[in-house]
Amino acid sequence: MWLAVVAVLAAFAVGVLGVLYAGHSEPGRVDRWWVMDPTADSVRPPWRGVALAVDFLGEPVGAAVLVVVAVTGCLVLRRPRAAVLVVTGTGSAVVVATLLKSLVGRTIHGPDNLSYPSGHTAFLTALALVVALVAAGLLGLGGAGGTSLVLGAALVAGAAMGWAQVALGAHYPTDVLGGWCTALAVVPAAARLVDGVADRFADQIAGRRRRR
Repeated sequence: MWLAVVAVLAAFAVGVLGVLYAGHSEPGRVDRWWVMDPTADSVRPPWRGVALAVDFLGEPVGAAVLVVVAVTGCLVLRRPRAAVLVVTGTGSAVVVATLLKSLVGRTIHGPDNLSYPSGHTAFLTALALVVALVAAGLLGLGGAGGTSLVLGAALVAGAAMGWAQVALGAHYPTDVLGGWCTALAVVPAAARLVDGVADRFADQIAGRRRRR
């Protein structure tokens, strides 16, 4: 229930930010609160190396490696449903973020660089959400404990990738917030879909066995 509430609030936030910054090509008032210029690649060593390393986790190769590792871990733990959620959750977050970029039309560094919401942030947050959900299930955490673990993981992942994106001048801070909220909105829906399909499939198998 709590995850559904978070998803609805996150979806609302994504929509509001999208409307506010549709067609914009400059940082907004909230973006200017950031201590660094969101349109400049201003981070310096050694933090630049850290930012580039985090950014790589959202690039196609880095993201693929993370997904493969997560899926493998789920299969080793005999959690095939979780393995499917890793793929569908992260994939859905990236697809939705990509579609929203075209709809919103916000740009940075020129008209060809769509920026809202941040796909990198959406991906890493979505992956953190899925992994935290699996961990909460394995640890038997529910209620406040499970909520704290899942939202804490999402916050850490989103903050890390968001900092890297702004520090490298790839996104405005509100792009990052939009990417974070996109993952929070999409992953619960993906989890419900996976559970529904898996439960239906299990019921069909059980029914066939009873008829034998």
